[in-house]
Amino acid sequence: MNKLLLPVFIALVTQVTSISAFAQELKGDAQAGEKKIALCIGCHGIIGYQASFPEVHKVPKISGQGAKYIASALNAYKKGDRKHPTMRGIADALSDQDIADIAAHYESSGVAAGASALGKAADGSSKAMELVAKGACGSCHGESFSKPIDPTYPKIAGQHSDYLFVALKAYKTESNPMIGRGNPIMGGIAKQFTNAELSELANYIGSLPGELKTVPQAKFK
Repeated sequence: MNKLLLPVFIALVTQVTSISAFAQELKGDAQAGEKKIALCIGCHGIIGYQASFPEVHKVPKISGQGAKYIASALNAYKKGDRKHPTMRGIADALSDQDIADIAAHYESSGVAAGASALGKAADGSSKAMELVAKGACGSCHGESFSKPIDPTYPKIAGQHSDYLFVALKAYKTESNPMIGRGNPIMGGIAKQFTNAELSELANYIGSLPGELKTVPQAKFK
């Protein structure tokens, strides 16, 4: 990361963490959440399911993702900080308790008891590692990219590469009512890269072993 951005980065981490504190106060019930995912499973409960907006890409794996990140993301859609019409419509239909319960469900979904924690991620190409260093990705997402330093940050190792690419580009998008993500930290990082570099970064991170998965519902197996 550019050294000139570091003080701003630290300040923004503090700000975003305090903003997300409200979402962290509610205690989620995973069993209750399992009964509230009817609006989720049509996309996130089908292995390999692809969305077509803003371009064709696989929907993200969310089983095994951190509950506080899922809650933070849903609240960002609800507030309009993340501009995706379908996801905003779904988030708007959820109460704060619904969000906490759904997040708790997906955090525990598909998680194997006693699974070993992931170690340091294997290196990719020299170009990929140069991009990881430039973005200081491990400083937030952990050296395995599955142990974020703040629970409102996502696990990203093993996430679909095409989804990661679309998400990263969204942080660069401005003044578009349908597309974009208003996260100042990620916006500052993503804007350092060309789209070709973001694609290479996404391909590397997506190729790593991770804790995320898609757990199909019985009706979709």
